[in-house]
Amino acid sequence: MIRAKPSDRAKISCALKEADVALLEGDLDDQILDEGKNLKWIHCNHAGVNLSAKPEIFERGVILTCSAGRSGPVLAEHVFFLTLSLIYASRIAEDQQRAHVWKNIYSDRRGLYGKTMGIIGLGFTGKEVASRAKAFGMKVLAYDRVFSEKPENADKFWSADKGDSIDGLLEESDVAVLSCRLSDETYHLIGKREFGIMKDTAFLINMSRGSVVDEREMADALKNGVIAGAGSDVFEVEPLPAESPLWDLPNMVITPHCTPEMPDMPGNCVDIIKENIKRYRSDVELRNQQSKRDVYTK
Repeated sequence: MIRAKPSDRAKISCALKEADVALLEGDLDDQILDEGKNLKWIHCNHAGVNLSAKPEIFERGVILTCSAGRSGPVLAEHVFFLTLSLIYASRIAEDQQRAHVWKNIYSDRRGLYGKTMGIIGLGFTGKEVASRAKAFGMKVLAYDRVFSEKPENADKFWSADKGDSIDGLLEESDVAVLSCRLSDETYHLIGKREFGIMKDTAFLINMSRGSVVDEREMADALKNGVIAGAGSDVFEVEPLPAESPLWDLPNMVITPHCTPEMPDMPGNCVDIIKENIKRYRSDVELRNQQSKRDVYTK
């Protein structure tokens, strides 16, 4: 085993002459691609690998994995923070508290109980969101690209592999949650047409990647009352530019791509890597192994 700091390009170059496995702290870069001619497996130690899922990786037959699932429970909590902030008008409540104003702000609002949550992307985070939605007494709809039997905690399930679209989920959902991967398949998955399908009382919550949503269309939909509100931790350009209209929308809740950490997140990452080393040596499919469907070229 050869260890090298990300900044030590010379040592990395030396290691790549003989290494067949690369465990990366961050994303794949040009040096790894250009010099890692012997690499058979690359692991990126974070959840989303849209910046690393390059066509040439799969053309060369290199296995690409990541640490998705290391923080699923707290990402699911973040979904409900954004959702409840919208339902309970947290920004208005904060303004009233600062002004020492005592005034009912919920006379025309309903809580989560009895509402419908639609989850697009039923991976680690999506499953955690579904279980929490059930705890809130919600009906749960789910959509995933992979076909399976109806998942646990899902009242209805659609699958891309079966030729289903997301339209039915969007039509029925009071809260639509994005927890899918960003790839060429999901780029701008939610745009003008999809906002038009949603209820005008619905919320969109994005914990996926910013480019899954067409932000210009989202801003228009929020301004014009096409949907009631949105919450997002991720954006197409990060940091979100100061001139973005999203900053000033009263029905938009923004967090800067930062979720509180799991207390055992480093240990979870190590567990994923240890499990994958065993699988790699046994020549079986690795956990979080990416495929050509995950390629992102935008």
